[in-house]
Formats: sequence, structure tokens, C-alpha cells
Amino acid sequence: MKKSSLIDDYLQNYSVSKKWKLIANDTDNICQVVVIPAFAEQELLFPTLASLAKNSSSSLEKSLILCVINNKENSPVEVIENNLQTIECLDALVEKKSLKKFEYDKELYHLLNDVSGAKMKLGYINASSPGYEIPSNTGGVGMARKIGMDVALGLLKNNAESGTVIISLDADTLVQENYLSVIHDYFISDVKTAIVAYEHQMPVDYMHQAAICCYEIFLRYWVLGLKYARSPWAFHSIGSTISVSAKTYLAVRGMNKREAGEDFYFLNKLAKVGNINYIKDTCVYPSARSSTRVPFGTGKRIQRFLAGVCKEEYCLYDPQIFSVLADWLQLMNNMFLGCEEDILMKTERIHPQLKTFLIENNFSLIWSKIRRTAKDEKTLARHFHDWFDGFRTLKMINYFTREVYPQINMFAALAMIFTMSGMSKVNFCKEEKIPQLSEQMGILRYLRMIT
Repeated sequence: MKKSSLIDDYLQNYSVSKKWKLIANDTDNICQVVVIPAFAEQELLFPTLASLAKNSSSSLEKSLILCVINNKENSPVEVIENNLQTIECLDALVEKKSLKKFEYDKELYHLLNDVSGAKMKLGYINASSPGYEIPSNTGGVGMARKIGMDVALGLLKNNAESGTVIISLDADTLVQENYLSVIHDYFISDVKTAIVAYEHQMPVDYMHQAAICCYEIFLRYWVLGLKYARSPWAFHSIGSTISVSAKTYLAVRGMNKREAGEDFYFLNKLAKVGNINYIKDTCVYPSARSSTRVPFGTGKRIQRFLAGVCKEEYCLYDPQIFSVLADWLQLMNNMFLGCEEDILMKTERIHPQLKTFLIENNFSLIWSKIRRTAKDEKTLARHFHDWFDGFRTLKMINYFTREVYPQINMFAALAMIFTMSGMSKVNFCKEEKIPQLSEQMGILRYLRMIT
């Protein structure tokens, strides 16, 4: 079946975008679409668009910037009003209307002029007005991303150029001036999925700085631990960093509709069909703001830190768990032809609780089925990692944290994982349970270089 036929089948049977209309100034000759969900984001969306507008004219001419302005049927009135104001601004930009009506807000007016003056192909989807809202029982940011990405897939289906890309960004995330060109050039070589390097914006006040520094260290430690274990799932899962080829988006049947964690589960699917590459030649800068919109993630962690409701913000997974994970993965690498009984016997030597965890997760039944259906060792390995995926890896680490190795001091954990990984250690005062913020910043800068 031809690619265009496969895309038509997806759009007909799996796309959620049919209800919503794209309003855009120009969609001709595009090979990449940047999808930006926006939920009451007027204050932050236009600085993001202005940062995109600083990209080269040649990059802007082959890119569509697509904003999905969304809320649910039961969203607060102030959210809906904010979205309507955002749509009014976007409509003026897309339809090339006069911007004088926005002069009352000097900062917004200047941003709109910056966007208007660039050769930006801009579009938006109104998923906010009555009759077009996201249903109350259907996800949140995942659904908004999916609407935009499904529309993007339809726009890219007739472009024969290699390297057609769907790019995920957030309304509060600034980009560098080479953002569009670097991603475009990266995907020309038939890359399936990539994540872009990121650094959270650093707030002005001390407590917000401490909060985002603590959280970003947590994120990077997670990847560092998985790298030590040689896990195939050692990559960041941040929605504003993801780029995926149109062909690969189609292969995994698109984005999910989740309220939160949509990026983690999307990448979990993408990693099963190809490597997750890492683009380091450009960078995105997510906001460090606090938020209670979703049950977990950056905003929630910052809000929790500032509220002081959790006394153990400066804690991380015990590195011994990553050691167990490393031994488990190495065991399987050597035993893809082994039977489930022999494997479980050897896992008990790694750690008794590892055997318990695997039994509770039906390993014997799963592995028996995999061995019956797989034709060779390579297929066995692929099916194993499809089962012991990013989600099950997270489950195992949380299980060991709960049952065996509680979380430990953040900086003790970092010192241990550096030693285990044979890396040069960052100098910080080990006598202090929590170093000075300046020292934490130094540790974060080091982690940004190695993860």
C-alpha cells in the first residue's frame, strides 16, 4: 500500500482532527510542522512565536507553525476568555489585519509585530469556542497535541521530499535561531525520532531558581541512571523536545490523548520502532513556572517545591536500583535463548526481589510466549525490550524504591552514580546535605553536558 493510502487510512480511522478546522495563511511547500498546544497561554505563546520568528527566512518558508488553542467544555471562564483573546491575536496575524488594536499592551504589540514581520507560515486550530472544545472526558494536552499532529500529518502527506517532520513544542518554550534549520537538516538522513537538547529558563527569584534546579537535576539523574544500566529507554521525555518523521508518526498511530505524561507514553511507542536520537546543535528553553494544571510534571513539581509540602524534594532513587537494573539487562542479553525457569533462578542471584517483581509481572508466561513466536535471537531481543519497555522499567524502579531501597539524599546519589559510571565528579561540599544553590547550579551545568 502506498504511503499516501496509509495516511488516508489513518486520517479516516484513527485521526481525531476531523471536527476541527485549520486556519492558516499559507501551507504550500512545507516539509515540517511545529505543533504548539495552548491552554490559556496568551502571555507566553507570543514570546515563543517571536523566538521562532528569529529563525531564517528559508527555514520559516518550509515550516508551518500550528497553534492548537484548546480548552474543555467545563474549563473555567477565565481560561476560555484568555483563549479567545489568543485567537483574536492569531487571527490578526494569519489574516494580516492591522495590529493597532493591540497597542494598549505595548509588550504584546511589539511581539505581534515581530511575528508579523517575519516570513512565518502561521496557522491555528480553534478547539476552544462552543461546539469545538475538547470533550471533558477526553484527555488534555495529549488530545491537543494529537489534534495538531494529525492535522500536520495530513498537510505533509503529499510532500515527496525526504525529511518531512512533525515537531512538538510548548507555548511556554523558547527556541534558538537555528531551531528549524537544525531539525530539518537532521531528518534529511531518514531519522525516525529525535529529541532536542533542553535547558529550563532560569527564573529571577531565589526560590524559583532552587525549585527548577532541583527538578532538572532529578530529570537528568533519571537518564544518567538508565544510561549506566545501558537501558534502551535512557532518554528525556519532555513534550517540547520531540520531533518525529511523518512516516514514523503514522507507524505508531499517532499521539495519545492523555491528560499528562503523554510525552512519556508517545516516546515509549516511538522507541519500539526506531532509535531516539539526540539533537545537540540547538536547544529549547521550557518555562520554569509553577502550575497545578496536571497531576505531575514540571509545573506540579515547582508548585510543590515552593509550597514546601514535601520535605524530601532533595531526594533521588538509590543508585543501587540502577545497578540491579544493569545486571538484569545484562543477564537477558546473555540469555535470550534461555528458558524462563533458568532466567528466574539467575535473577534471584542478582536480587531476590527482582525475581519477585518478575513473577508478579507474569514474566514466565510472557517469556514462554515470546520464545514460541520469535524466530531468532534478534527477534527475541526486540520482543523482550518491547515488553520490558520504559513503562515497565519505571515500574521496576518504583517497586525497588518501595520495597528495598528508599530514596536517598540527592547529592549522595549523584556522587555514587558518578563513581559507578567512572565519570569525573563535580566538586561540591559533601559535608553539607544540601549544597549552596551556586554549587547546585554547577552540578546542573555538568549534568547538562553529559545527559
